[in-house]
Amino acid sequence: MSYNIYHNLLIKASPKQVFDAVSQPEHLNNWWSLKSSGKPELNSEYNLNFTDKYNWYCKVSKVKVNASFHLKMTESDEDWLPTTFGFELEPKDNGTYLRFSHQNWPEINDHFKHSSFCWALLLNGLKNYLEKGVVIPFESRA
Repeated sequence: MSYNIYHNLLIKASPKQVFDAVSQPEHLNNWWSLKSSGKPELNSEYNLNFTDKYNWYCKVSKVKVNASFHLKMTESDEDWLPTTFGFELEPKDNGTYLRFSHQNWPEINDHFKHSSFCWALLLNGLKNYLEKGVVIPFESRA
């Protein structure tokens, strides 16, 4: 059995702006990672660096420009390793309805609960980044 995290939110930005923010390293670094690299192409490798201790890798498992972007972890801590997370985007109300999922967690432990909470905070940061241009310093992010 596996467990999943889901969060949905409306962002007042175009699907292209949201897609770029969740798939382009220069944008990821403004709301999530310290530094990242990768290209939004199927099977492309992404490096998500948060610190020297948390320097993780994943591969693009699903991509449809301006509509869908998913990454499967390939190198991370044990709890995240079997997981895939992603973003489904739908135009709605002069913005984009984002459906976030982080699937295949092995158990509902403290790390799962903490990650769910952090994703909620980070996705709010993504919303503020796109709607208001707010970049929270890396050290102050979830």
